Amino acid sequence: MIADSLICRHIIMHFDLFHIRLPARPATPGVRSFATLGGIEAVVRGSTLSVYPVLLYRAFGDAVIVSQIYFCVGILSLFSGLMIPGLTRLIPRRWVYTLGVSFYVTSAVLGIVGGNFTAVALLFNAMGAATCFVCYNAYVMDNIAKPDLSKLESLRLFFGGIGWSVGPFLGVFLLQFWHGLPFVIVFAAASVMMATFWILRLGNGRIISRAKAASPNPAVYLRRFFSQPRLIASWFFVVIQSSGWWVFIVYIGIFSVQNGMSESLGGIATSTANSFLFVAPLMLRWVRRQSVRHALRTGFFCVAVCFILGTVFAPYPPATVAVLIFGAFFLVLLDICGGLPFMMSVKPSERTEMSAVYSSFRDVSGILTPGLAWLVLQFTTVSGVFAACGVLMLCAWAVAGSLHPQLGMPGSERARLRGGLQTNL
Repeated sequence: MIADSLICRHIIMHFDLFHIRLPARPATPGVRSFATLGGIEAVVRGSTLSVYPVLLYRAFGDAVIVSQIYFCVGILSLFSGLMIPGLTRLIPRRWVYTLGVSFYVTSAVLGIVGGNFTAVALLFNAMGAATCFVCYNAYVMDNIAKPDLSKLESLRLFFGGIGWSVGPFLGVFLLQFWHGLPFVIVFAAASVMMATFWILRLGNGRIISRAKAASPNPAVYLRRFFSQPRLIASWFFVVIQSSGWWVFIVYIGIFSVQNGMSESLGGIATSTANSFLFVAPLMLRWVRRQSVRHALRTGFFCVAVCFILGTVFAPYPPATVAVLIFGAFFLVLLDICGGLPFMMSVKPSERTEMSAVYSSFRDVSGILTPGLAWLVLQFTTVSGVFAACGVLMLCAWAVAGSLHPQLGMPGSERARLRGGLQTNL
């Protein structure tokens, strides 16, 4: 035993002499690390973004049935997302995030099977997005300072530009060879996403003490969320913004097919619209020179005008597609600034619970959009869905006027403006 101890001590001294150390835990992940993870997820989701509407329309041949499927998927995904905070109390957050990525993998396998299983694949894809979004937001708020949040959003969208811009067109293009090819890309990208997450070693999140332990009952943190006006407003903005993307992605493809245009036009339009993500850093510079309120109002108003014009130009389908693509430019602007009121307002001790409620915007918009389209299609054609979405955008534009005019401005700039105001008075 003494000899063994001497040998061990000699080995330790030898390692110290040459400054050899075992690999340490990597530094706290920064903006670039989270943007990279978000960029990989863009490939996972973007590759089948325009594929699902086409395959579902192929399988069922009716825009109303497709709307009903999206409606049901939205409801189921919403309830699964609200269960995540309770799940993170039973299972460490890193495993919950891993579960979310495994939903993506499952959706890929079901998509390869095809047929009626495409609807189930859509459900698993939606649950994967909801699960990963809640955990991702919580990790971001644990590791990224508030002044860097807008930088992260623009860099994340920029990194995701390839996935969001190339993915939709590539996915629809590959359908002509085999319906399962886009899902093979999803399977591979989800595997890379899983490996990247574990390489980053994000762990289970920062532990923050609170005066009273939170209840895992969703009704409790739903009540807390909806007692805070700024969180409600932020949630409303992203619901309407997400509804705009739903209308653009799902119904522009169906509109194209119904009007005798190429089946792949929906994917081309979506890829073209998402290519605006590459100018996200320039948009961020503009947002920083303005206020969050001004940026939101500009985005919602311009999208509303473009979508309403899309209905007006319906007798000329190429003009409708063109004006909707132009409207998507402002949807990207909303992507950059729509979530900032939430991230700037949520309390550190409620990050996971509030993120779960906030992330429901994806599912609520997935319920609201097909539900509204289902109703509109009882009285008019698909082009009427664009006008209905435009009206929703105008509602969001009106609500955005209630935000504080200096929200999102640097502290020094706010102080300067306050000082000037006091001088004028």
